[in-house]
Amino acid sequence: MAALLDTSWIGFVIVGLGTLFLIGEILVNMRGLFALLGISFIVLYFYINIVDPSTFVIMLIIYFVGLLLILIDGKIINDGTLGTLGLAGMTFSVVLAAPNFFAGLYAFIGVILGAALSFTFLKVFKRRNMWSKITLKDRLTKEAGYSSLNEEYIQLIGKEGVTLTDLRPVGTIEIDKKEYSAISNAQWIKKGTKIQITDVDGTRILVKELEK
Repeated sequence: MAALLDTSWIGFVIVGLGTLFLIGEILVNMRGLFALLGISFIVLYFYINIVDPSTFVIMLIIYFVGLLLILIDGKIINDGTLGTLGLAGMTFSVVLAAPNFFAGLYAFIGVILGAALSFTFLKVFKRRNMWSKITLKDRLTKEAGYSSLNEEYIQLIGKEGVTLTDLRPVGTIEIDKKEYSAISNAQWIKKGTKIQITDVDGTRILVKELEK
């Protein structure tokens, strides 16, 4: 019974739920409900562990700045860098606010687990348009209005060009004085090599080296 009431585990639960709902609000459209729940849990966690008002405010700022970085990454940058820094900031704030090592460890696990579990909301609720470049959710289909782009790429099949960079196996090629990103069939093709386009899948261009 005493173990269940241990403050370390309480911190783990509170931080986990707070992170779960806050990142969940970023991922799915819950009209602010998840945000309200997440903020309540996180404020409660810092209120329980921090006595000094100024430190309380600083830790809150660090946590929510980290959350803001995740939001900016998902909406604008889309490369995961700011998202990683944001998660690190959130983790740093809850660990620093913990009263002891074990409480800090539990808080750390709470942030990581809460962030990971938040992605399960995507299977249940309406998702927001986040990290579309990383997850490649915007597929190049006719329904999405990319038919003209697909047709342009399909017409490249059989054409010859030259590599502008090394293909290892991905690189840049030039066809008809236009640059394209291309991939070789698991071959390392050097810069300046004549190539031929063998296949196109969406905007994925497969090339082979022409025989000398």
